[in-house]
Amino acid sequence: MAAPQLSDSEFPVSITISLPFPTQRLASSALQAIEVDTELSSSVRRTMTLTTPTSENGDEPQEKKQKQDPEESKSVLQTTYRATTNRMLRVAVNGFMESLGVVLGVMKELDIDVLKAEMEG
Repeated sequence: MAAPQLSDSEFPVSITISLPFPTQRLASSALQAIEVDTELSSSVRRTMTLTTPTSENGDEPQEKKQKQDPEESKSVLQTTYRATTNRMLRVAVNGFMESLGVVLGVMKELDIDVLKAEMEG
């Protein structure tokens, strides 16, 4: 589904939050868990996508970049909020952070890969 184009005059206040995850699977799980909760206010719009981490220093070899599946490299949950006022943006982001805390807590407690890494480490 394509995201509707939002006018800067209608929703002048915005923030983009980029959350890196260790794997694409965990980022996708977080996206699926959080995106089902729609914004309660018509004064707030949220878009969520998975993106590829940006490499600031380019240390990753070009050979590895070419072998990686583009979808598998998308391990950053990017969330953009647009709102009519600063207060509405703050309330929406606070709710998002609370939901994110629950999702991350469940991942920490129940995710098999996370448990396996803790046992090996």
